[in-house]
Amino acid sequence: MIEIPDVSSYFTYLSQTLDKLDFDVIEQVVHTILQAYDRGQMIYLFGNGGSAALASHLACDLGKGTVNGGGKRLRALALTDNVPLMTAWANDSRYEDIFAEQLSNLVQRDDVAFAISASGNSPNVLRALKVARHSGAITVGLTGFQGGKMKELCDQCMIVPCDNMQIIEDLHLCAAHAVFTAVRGNMRRQVQTISAAANY
Repeated sequence: MIEIPDVSSYFTYLSQTLDKLDFDVIEQVVHTILQAYDRGQMIYLFGNGGSAALASHLACDLGKGTVNGGGKRLRALALTDNVPLMTAWANDSRYEDIFAEQLSNLVQRDDVAFAISASGNSPNVLRALKVARHSGAITVGLTGFQGGKMKELCDQCMIVPCDNMQIIEDLHLCAAHAVFTAVRGNMRRQVQTISAAANY
């Protein structure tokens, strides 16, 4: 792990890592979410710790921030937000099941399972991805390091190629906001195109 001795070095390392992101994969994730929107499919987001916070944040952005007066809404749900259900599964079964068991009740073919794990190796995230794949859902990942075990379970995997957890989490938020902003922009253009055609 690279040592970051001061504030200036932190931002230098952040900038250097940003330059290594694969923007094509992020664009592919935008396309996947837009396809899910067009089909009326659900997007389920999940992760632990800071990744849990980001799952909730991105679900909020996608669910509320994309409302554009067009009538149809994007359907997004963070599996991190139902604390009673998570703790019930953790207590009565095991912590590794807290997302997988929720997905087992909800996920359908062509839904999107959006996993967030800085290490790519969180057992409960991996288990949920396996449930999603078994159900025919599209699996999307946001991870760090070299992608971990999660990489092989994702149809599309956005990787922050770094071994510093704080840098990874910073750029996870950037990637999430990039996805949201692009999705919102495309949805707005769809509404404007439909509106212009109706008034022609």
